[in-house]
Amino acid sequence: MAKANSVTSVIPVILCGGSGTRLWPLSRSGFPKQFLVLSGDGSNQSLFQQAVARIHSVAGQNVSLGKALIVTNEEHRFLALDQLREMKDVSATLLLEPIGRNTAPALTLAALSAIEQGDDPILVVTPADQTVTNPAVFTKALASSIDMAKEGAIAILGITPTAPETGYGYIKVNDGAAGAPYTVERFVEKPNEPTAKQYLIEGGYFWNGGMFVLKASVWLSALKEYRPDILSATQAAWQAKTTDASGDAVFERPAKDLFSAIPSESIDYAVIEKCPGSQFAIKMVELDAGWNDLGAWDAVWQVGKQDAQGNVTSGDTLIANSKNSLVHASSRLVAAVGVENLIIIETADAVLVADRKNSQDVKNIVTQLEQEKREEKSLHRKVSRPWGWYDSVDEGERFKVKRIQVKPGASLSLQMHDHRAEHWIVVKGTAEITNGDQVITLTENQSTFIPQGQKHRLANPGGTALEIIEVQSGSYLGEDDIVRFEDNYGRTL
Repeated sequence: MAKANSVTSVIPVILCGGSGTRLWPLSRSGFPKQFLVLSGDGSNQSLFQQAVARIHSVAGQNVSLGKALIVTNEEHRFLALDQLREMKDVSATLLLEPIGRNTAPALTLAALSAIEQGDDPILVVTPADQTVTNPAVFTKALASSIDMAKEGAIAILGITPTAPETGYGYIKVNDGAAGAPYTVERFVEKPNEPTAKQYLIEGGYFWNGGMFVLKASVWLSALKEYRPDILSATQAAWQAKTTDASGDAVFERPAKDLFSAIPSESIDYAVIEKCPGSQFAIKMVELDAGWNDLGAWDAVWQVGKQDAQGNVTSGDTLIANSKNSLVHASSRLVAAVGVENLIIIETADAVLVADRKNSQDVKNIVTQLEQEKREEKSLHRKVSRPWGWYDSVDEGERFKVKRIQVKPGASLSLQMHDHRAEHWIVVKGTAEITNGDQVITLTENQSTFIPQGQKHRLANPGGTALEIIEVQSGSYLGEDDIVRFEDNYGRTL
């Protein structure tokens, strides 16, 4: 048994996958839900940043927090990295999945990384796309869960149900003594509405929010017992991993071909649901902290700051004679008159209008966008990149205009395009430009021309942001017309 005054080693594990299709058009596959600021709590933190901060709140005299493990993918690694760098005293290693294989392999990567130094830390595992309105209650529940995990148990945070919700799985627990941890009896699949209502009447049922606390060795032992195929396949991919860095950030990449062969399975199905009554003790700590997984726009309305008429607004909005609606403006004034129970979401390139009760069906629009191969499914008009961002201002037949910002000291890849030429005009800062065999420096109001097929590079040698206007012309202007020769961010072919 662990001593009461011993220091417990804890590692945060943030599962940062998913695309949040029900929150389109704000959430897109290139900039998904977890990186958005949605909760309206005034913190200006994304859901991902909130998840990291919640776990770090448990650090104290008897808890030593190790480097966070962020399990994400190649496409989103710099989004995660940029947001981590905005947080003080947070360090992390990014475990980059080459392909999504669900949460069981993701947690296994984290466990294998955590034990590499010979330790057996407690892993606090949480999705990156949830919010709570009472962080203090969350911290207290998490501390209790860590105490259980120290004794070798698997602890799960069970959400106090507030409605007969049919979109969540449920945890059935025993009655237990007042204030004592619950023993999990079984897990229940998402119920229909009459069954969910019966659960609330009976009591002893909690929502499963997918948050677990357990030793790394316990997870690996349970996975070996129930899904040795997932364990062995993930171990093989991990042993063949590559490691590189970007500044102070470490990227660990399991081997793509081996990782692709791992069976796709969730933590719950692979292990957790098999544990009740087994040699793997599984306990539950009740969490009544205003939890919400923000699974659709109606949930965002529920947790938002409502005015006297029940409206939740964000951005430049004007509301008249309207109630119980969510209105979000990203890039221009949005006005609503005489509406009720509506979702109105405006971005620079798309507008969504939906009845609140049908907000789950937004995923059907995303499916249509995918079928029609439209860029609005994946990217916003303004796109983040590791070196800065670009904003596609205008386009037509055989031309496209972009506004590009490059961070101080950053540079784009050395590249060429097979189908387009580019004109660059500097509007702010200083640009160092490689154009074929020449390297030139341009300042405000100066310009250059990059011929089709010519190797080129844009860099910012200065201490302030560089902005240019890029005019593309050619037969094909897609983002995939890039051949990279050198790149600071590991994106060469």
